[in-house]
Amino acid sequence: MGYANDDRGDEQAEGGVILAIDPGTTESAWVVLSAGKPVAHAKEPNHALLKRLRAGEHHPGFRDALTNLLAIEGIASYGMAVGKEVFETCMWSGRFREAWEYRGGAVQIVYRKEVKIFHCDTARANDANIRAALIDRFGGKEAAIGSKASPGPLHGIKSDRWAALALALTAEGKPVAAPLFREPHHAETIDEQKQALEKFGEIPY
Repeated sequence: MGYANDDRGDEQAEGGVILAIDPGTTESAWVVLSAGKPVAHAKEPNHALLKRLRAGEHHPGFRDALTNLLAIEGIASYGMAVGKEVFETCMWSGRFREAWEYRGGAVQIVYRKEVKIFHCDTARANDANIRAALIDRFGGKEAAIGSKASPGPLHGIKSDRWAALALALTAEGKPVAAPLFREPHHAETIDEQKQALEKFGEIPY
């Protein structure tokens, strides 16, 4: 599965890189944020994304779990009935989180209300409002999006990738919790790490 990328993807910003995921029932959008700008983004099947998270494939945003932050949009209840799609999305969010934490990475859950307030100063903002705020943040449409011949930093961002970008920028301004798991060479012994993981059920590898 191809994804948009540029040369800045190999740069490590101070404080690490943020990989943000807007999860869905069968496909999820993701954006890698480095030095405050998107350097890679895509929307792909959940199974393919889970494989990237487990193996650290292709891009520094996925490889460097110990220095990068994974931000996932949280799902909150507002008292309304929900369908199976919401529970499917919750399941995939949990699988993404477990895969990243198993490799020693930190995870930040960011809720939609937080994203709205961060970008628009109101919880009543909608997707169009957030998209407009993102474009303004990067200097307006001409500077932010640009053209094929002269692309801006948001060139190629579309659909659910806007939500992932908004999520990444919101997470950039939030404190980072300590990772739940660490890589084996950071634990005292591999057996001790396995014992800790078994408390949460079957090890996913």
